Amino acid sequence: MTHPHNIKDAAAAHAFIFGGSARFTLVSNKTDTRYTYRVTAKKNSDSMYFVSLLTGADNNMDYEYIGYIVTGSTHSVLIAGQRGAPNHPAFLGLNWFLKSVENSNPLAIPDMVDFWHEGRCARCARPLTDPVSIERGLGPECAMKGL
Repeated sequence: MTHPHNIKDAAAAHAFIFGGSARFTLVSNKTDTRYTYRVTAKKNSDSMYFVSLLTGADNNMDYEYIGYIVTGSTHSVLIAGQRGAPNHPAFLGLNWFLKSVENSNPLAIPDMVDFWHEGRCARCARPLTDPVSIERGLGPECAMKGL
């Protein structure tokens, strides 16, 4: 059995990232390097998301802005913000993950990486308690609204 916070389905991971208030970790299965991201939707926009990287011990406060994602009809583009570093391994890792998932047919998460969420709804960030909600990364009300 897989852990319910480990999303194995690429479409589900992609939907989770663009839920509006997502927190997730990418883990390299080769090096065990891990980066935790927060991706939040820009208010009144369906195509722009701000990306922050966890840089300290406080999982709620220690995030630093690294850039933004613009979504299009077929692909997403990660762009370094003014304070972002496009050559930082965390930036490169998220960019690689987005391209790998979006360019695979069928959608697939590459074997060399795991996608973990922290047990909060990707849309509203409330804690998830129901096993089905935990597995999909969305609470029941948010799942009914769709992504």
